[in-house]
Amino acid sequence: MKWLYLVLSVVILGAFALAFLVTRIENAQSLANKQLLLYEPMNQATDSTTAVVVFSRSGNTGVLADHIANKTSGDLYEITADTYQLGIPGWISALKDARSNVADITPSQIDLSQYKTVYLGSPIWLYSPAPPIWQFVKDNDLTGKHVVLVNSFNSKFEQSFIDDFAELVKAQGAVSFTHKYVKRGRMGNQLTTAQMLEKYDQQ
Repeated sequence: MKWLYLVLSVVILGAFALAFLVTRIENAQSLANKQLLLYEPMNQATDSTTAVVVFSRSGNTGVLADHIANKTSGDLYEITADTYQLGIPGWISALKDARSNVADITPSQIDLSQYKTVYLGSPIWLYSPAPPIWQFVKDNDLTGKHVVLVNSFNSKFEQSFIDDFAELVKAQGAVSFTHKYVKRGRMGNQLTTAQMLEKYDQQ
């Protein structure tokens, strides 16, 4: 019995240590990424025909979305989810909900009527786009839009989740769907921001 308690104690301590390490890295990335952003998210649309909508916890996908908005002269919109804020509680919630397609997001709707192309940016969580970007698609009219899903991730995605996402996008009226992505690598051995953007541009 003592061995069981010892093993459980080691597992619990290891889990807390991992959570602490990961969230510290995420916080550091968030601070660094904020210095790289060119745009403030839009409060109202311009006369652009391209919208870039992004959800990003630590800002890596946010920097990529910012880069896309700059290259396309697009309007950049950020969606947030209080459940997944930086820190250990948000990280645990992200792990728990990773393969869900339901989330409480702000804003839930954006008027996309003027746009021809809509980029949707999201990290990959446990091989699937993060729940907030699924929720955004369910809440918004994509009639007549060319939709581009853009993901950054540490390890991989599963094509079945991307296929399901494409079906949802088309059910919301989109006329086309494209998937672009950048594998950044696992924490501690990731692409630099410059390398990530260069790899995206090579697609």
